Amino acid sequence: MAVYMLFMREAPVRDAAELAIYNEMNRAAPRDPKLKPLAVYGAVEALEGDAPDGVILLEFPTLEDARAWYDSPAYQAALPHRQKGADYRAMIIQGL
Repeated sequence: MAVYMLFMREAPVRDAAELAIYNEMNRAAPRDPKLKPLAVYGAVEALEGDAPDGVILLEFPTLEDARAWYDSPAYQAALPHRQKGADYRAMIIQGL
């Protein structure tokens, strides 16, 4: 069953330099072949409530694959830079 990881940036970027470090670290890490980007900062139209400042939607084959990517040493090393750069909510959503 597919699993989706959703990242929502709640407000505008507060430290672009930190997000640049985060992005650079993610690009330098080997790409997980199980990770499939579905949406990366595309246009958002809010139908109910306020629209987030940005959205990323990733697909993984299983919950274990999603957790392994998120918990990996490479992503955990980059994560503090994202957290310093902007406020995000992150969640895993199990598909049908």
